Amino acid sequence: MENIKKISSDLTAGGQLTPEQFQQAAQSGFNSVLNLRSTDEQGFLTSEQQLVESAGLQYKNIPVKPNAISEELTTEVLKQIDDLPKPALIHCASGMRAGAMAFMHLATRQGLTPEQVFSKAAEAGFDCNANPQLKQFLEHYISAHSQKKVK
Repeated sequence: MENIKKISSDLTAGGQLTPEQFQQAAQSGFNSVLNLRSTDEQGFLTSEQQLVESAGLQYKNIPVKPNAISEELTTEVLKQIDDLPKPALIHCASGMRAGAMAFMHLATRQGLTPEQVFSKAAEAGFDCNANPQLKQFLEHYISAHSQKKVK
């Protein structure tokens, strides 16, 4: 599955997957899929829930529009990520929203700074500078919500 990137041992993020890739995800050991696309997006796979569940994976859809990301919606998505059976595969159209949510989850649960997150994102192949508005939101959210590391 070439359009996905491993974020941590529990989270992988990427763009829209094909029906065959959902089967591959199940065979690769994933336990759940979180779809961040809204039904009105071009290319939204209307049969996705059925495809994912028939592959034996848990499915959740929380629409996150790139120009309407809020703290409340992000907090809802991060809580859903907490609750999903791991390892979880998070996706959107291109992988940017999915990657941002996965990295915000990692940062807020592990007490990472925005700089540490941007470094990890770059290592994983995400270009945070490609979407300055999303990068700024990510930086603000992490700064406001990151838990302090326990030593």
